[in-house]
Amino acid sequence: MKNTFLILFAIFASVNVANAQVTGGFEGPNAVQNTTLTVSEALKLSDESNVSLTGKIINSLGDEKYTFKDETGEVIIEIDDEDWNGIKVTPENTITINGEVDKELFKPAKIDVESFSVK
Repeated sequence: MKNTFLILFAIFASVNVANAQVTGGFEGPNAVQNTTLTVSEALKLSDESNVSLTGKIINSLGDEKYTFKDETGEVIIEIDDEDWNGIKVTPENTITINGEVDKELFKPAKIDVESFSVK
């Protein structure tokens, strides 16, 4: 019984160590171009479309929602509090947001922001 326990423990430990050391991913040219769109183009896309937009956050609407604006229009964006990572953004900052179009019945479309960078 003691030997069985030791063997199982050794197998479990080696699997966990092997899994902890596994890293990687694709390295090389982008298979799909990540094209920056305008707000008006993004609003024409279907629900759950991935988008990248460049513009400015012009105000806070509360509850993690903000008004985002570029030269073609405005859209509500949602940035989760934990996604700010200590970065401060003002209406004067130009940012690029990456996220997903969120369309719900009887509500205006919004963008769920997954990441952003200040220009």
